[in-house]
Amino acid sequence: MDGMISIGNNFTYDDFRKNIPVEVLPLFEKIRNFCLSLSSNVVEDIRMHRIVFCKSITFRWFADVKPQNNQIIIKIQKDRKITSERYEVNQEEELTEIFEKIKNAFELIH
Repeated sequence: MDGMISIGNNFTYDDFRKNIPVEVLPLFEKIRNFCLSLSSNVVEDIRMHRIVFCKSITFRWFADVKPQNNQIIIKIQKDRKITSERYEVNQEEELTEIFEKIKNAFELIH
């Protein structure tokens, strides 16, 4: 995914990937690939400790994904006026529900 935008820093996904704990790397990559598959207008903002997925150039974020020791913290934003939802994911079995929530947020965000 070399064409992705990184705002305000020079991190690439390869740089970021090196800091993801090995235990959660496969899970993190599944979440990342899902977010990127939602549309060609998904923007990936790679930050030092997390990746924020935004819709289009308006940069309305819908998912904030942060790897930690044995889990992934995901914040999902449906609207700027609504508090984001926070989830801790540590098993692949939990992804079906999370993917549905991320997809819903992507479709609702303006």
